[in-house]
Amino acid sequence: MRGESLRTIAAPFVAFGPSGVAIRTRLKHLGAGDEEVLRLVGAHLGSLAARDLKRRCADGLEHSTHTWAGRKRALTGESSSRWAGSIAKATHDQWALARRAQLAHIQSLQAGVRTIAHRLSLPIGEKGNRRAPGGYRSAQEWFAKTRRLQVLEDRLSAEQADHAVGRVRIVRGGKRLARNRHHLHAAQLTQAQWRQRWEASRWFLQADGESGKRFGNETIRVTPEGEVSLKLPAPLAHLANAPHGRYTFTGAVVFHHRSDEWADRITTNRAVAYRIHYDTDRSRWYLTASWTIPPIKTIPLDVARARGLIGVDTNADHLAAWRLDEHGNPCGEPRRFFYDLSGTAHRRDAQVRHALIRLLHWAQRHGLSIAIEDLDFGAEKTRERHGRQKRFRQVISGMPVSKLRARLVSMAAELGITIIAVDPAYTSRWGAQHWQKPLTHTTRKTTRHDAASIAIGRRALGHRIRRRTAPPPHDQSDRVGHRTAQAGHGTPGREGTRPRILGPRTRSVSPDAARTRATSASTTLRDAPVDQDWVQDSLLLTD
Repeated sequence: MRGESLRTIAAPFVAFGPSGVAIRTRLKHLGAGDEEVLRLVGAHLGSLAARDLKRRCADGLEHSTHTWAGRKRALTGESSSRWAGSIAKATHDQWALARRAQLAHIQSLQAGVRTIAHRLSLPIGEKGNRRAPGGYRSAQEWFAKTRRLQVLEDRLSAEQADHAVGRVRIVRGGKRLARNRHHLHAAQLTQAQWRQRWEASRWFLQADGESGKRFGNETIRVTPEGEVSLKLPAPLAHLANAPHGRYTFTGAVVFHHRSDEWADRITTNRAVAYRIHYDTDRSRWYLTASWTIPPIKTIPLDVARARGLIGVDTNADHLAAWRLDEHGNPCGEPRRFFYDLSGTAHRRDAQVRHALIRLLHWAQRHGLSIAIEDLDFGAEKTRERHGRQKRFRQVISGMPVSKLRARLVSMAAELGITIIAVDPAYTSRWGAQHWQKPLTHTTRKTTRHDAASIAIGRRALGHRIRRRTAPPPHDQSDRVGHRTAQAGHGTPGREGTRPRILGPRTRSVSPDAARTRATSASTTLRDAPVDQDWVQDSLLLTD
């Protein structure tokens, strides 16, 4: 690291717990009439949501409480006041999400433009370093990048112009599904299957909760016995089978996860939001209940690391973990929790969840906190940054960083485990430099990721990553000299083997002392002078 400027490393902090809870169950035993009502209500409210989204996007930055109220009044006449409130809020959240995504895209384009402009300014073939890439390899690549720079600058100017006036582009149902309509063979869908998915994705069947109302939600109501009913929009009020324009479904629902918490909320009439959606692949209806929870009071950082902790290094196919005591020393053997991110999104999610469960159970058995890197690859995925390292770009793009971190925090909060987030700067490099070789022996192969987990844990404990070797025994020459645990980080010889000192090996004579007696002659044949003549005497003959 000599000759290289290092960036400032942020201090570790205790991660905050989740702010909300969501549970899901299946709507079973629905009759033909029940499904028809759900489809009609979802399609009608979906058309209102699409119209409201168009109006919200047209407002742009001119949005205010007056425009919000006007949109809600326009929706109330064709639905109800509560349905109109849910649609207006969902529309505004969708616009705000698109606005944040637009800003992230602008930042990505700016990073690409800066990188290409820097590399174009360098001579062809100039080597780069860890802090900045070098020049391009050939004139052909240099010319191609000049054209790409123009493309990125055009895109950047267009996005900045849209951002300045508050213009966003949103596709209800998803851009990927809309594009699949023109590539049905590649998506392995028929036109009927695509149409079914498209319509189901554009339905609107969600209602926000309201504290003080019966069972916490007047629009979609679920009783403690599992009876589900919803308030029909005004044009569909003739389909009601219950008083006050409500429709009650024949099947009952049961929440198997957090059922006690859900029951406590609805019996005390606290707000619970519900969402009904249709899974076209399985032909099933699902009900999702969600509510906010008060922020969990985090414990102080000193208390979280009082008994040591477990350092965890996140990788593309596994979690590398090692337990450390309060002094930063690794204990026991390293642990690796593997997962496979191939296949469908549900399978990938299950793989990550299973790996986190094993990690959390290990930490719970020992009563330890978990230290993890505060990773963010948002600006580090572009090909302008990593050039031809396509494999590396795929690795960091495939790492489920945000999903893993969010799941780990939420699952750890349920088990009472504290999560400490640390700055990821140089953990892999310094961990491999200072810990990989000393912890490798004939029966254990320490990987670079295992060493990085130690670096992460030591940073969370407030120690330096650089290891300090134990002092020599008392029976050696310097009587526990400079290699002590209190040596400064700039002390020479604090790591590695002790240097060999020429001269006498006794403490009473210094290495530079003058000799007081002559050197004795050698008594061995190999040390004899080459010019010496050897004479073989005759043998003594006796009778």
